[in-house]
Amino acid sequence: MEGLGWSVSVFTRRQVETFVLIGVGGFIGANVRYWVSIWAAARFGTSFPWGTLIINVSGGALLGLFNGWAGNHLSLDPRIRLLIAVGFFGAYTTFSTYANETVTLLRAADWVGVWLNLLGSNVLCILGALIGIVIGSRL
Repeated sequence: MEGLGWSVSVFTRRQVETFVLIGVGGFIGANVRYWVSIWAAARFGTSFPWGTLIINVSGGALLGLFNGWAGNHLSLDPRIRLLIAVGFFGAYTTFSTYANETVTLLRAADWVGVWLNLLGSNVLCILGALIGIVIGSRL
């Protein structure tokens, strides 16, 4: 792609495969997220964000299940891990990554990291959303 200051040829075949695998996983994960949200709204109503709660809890549990299983199967192709862990779960819920990274910090007894991740992610994300809403409402 000329004119952008870079060329497609800078990417290796392996990198392009990685982009495609993550993209395919992301496509599937985003669509599953959408359909779970629609299902939850129809099933439980919209007075509480049940869909988001279901997605975040199931995503955290399923990513943990996958990571636990994949850790015992070292011969698993790393591209499959990218497709599922990064692509699918990255689009299905980023909360699953947050939860699993917090567990990794817990298992390493990195208490500063645990609290920084817990408080930082929650407080700063809520603060970021609030600031975004305030700024966005003034545009």
